[in-house]
Amino acid sequence: MKLALSILASAALANAHFTMQYIWVNGVDQGLNTNIRIPPNNNPVTDVTSTDLTCNVNGLSGSGVSTVSIPAGANITFEWHQHAQRTGEDPISGGHKGAVQVYVAKAPSTAASFDGQGAVWTKIYSSGLLNPSTEQWATDVVNATQGKHSVVIPASLPAGDYLLRAEIIALHVASSYPGAQFYIGCAQATITGGGSASPTKISLPGAYKSTDPGITVNIYNNLQNYTAPGGAVWSG
Repeated sequence: MKLALSILASAALANAHFTMQYIWVNGVDQGLNTNIRIPPNNNPVTDVTSTDLTCNVNGLSGSGVSTVSIPAGANITFEWHQHAQRTGEDPISGGHKGAVQVYVAKAPSTAASFDGQGAVWTKIYSSGLLNPSTEQWATDVVNATQGKHSVVIPASLPAGDYLLRAEIIALHVASSYPGAQFYIGCAQATITGGGSASPTKISLPGAYKSTDPGITVNIYNNLQNYTAPGGAVWSG
């Protein structure tokens, strides 16, 4: 029965894609598509070896994109929608069960000129399967909060320009590879204040493998736990 339901859900949700469209800084909305590297469409990335995994399609350059100034320790909210604006629908579609993660990467110079390649990414947030008995996922919480999820930027990060990378991994068709759908949004920020921490770093692409249990997984097979790709969250 669960297999049949998953097939039906996959067909019905084939076009229910979405993009990150807003960021909020300490509760202040920065505006539609402001400070964000906007992809050409709302389709997911499915190839974990592609440079599209970094900041979505055409996301290796931030030329023409503004960079927001944020204090270290700020609360940043990312907001996602299926369409080009807030329309009142399920922001990311209720059938897109999966994980929500956030990474940051410090630019060697400006955020706009940074391509995010190499071992530069630090995971600062990760949420996946919240309640196996009710099949509640992090994405359900994002839908319940009108497409939003938040993270505190670690106060110990050094000052400078950064890419803030939010990621939703939809797993409704992830029982074989390629199947997991990666929805990625990168915002450009200048962090002020801060500290002198030297956090752990990974490469995106590079750290994710097709065989990772958080990427190729049947979420309809009485799943009791879930390990997201990319390793542990840096404590800050």
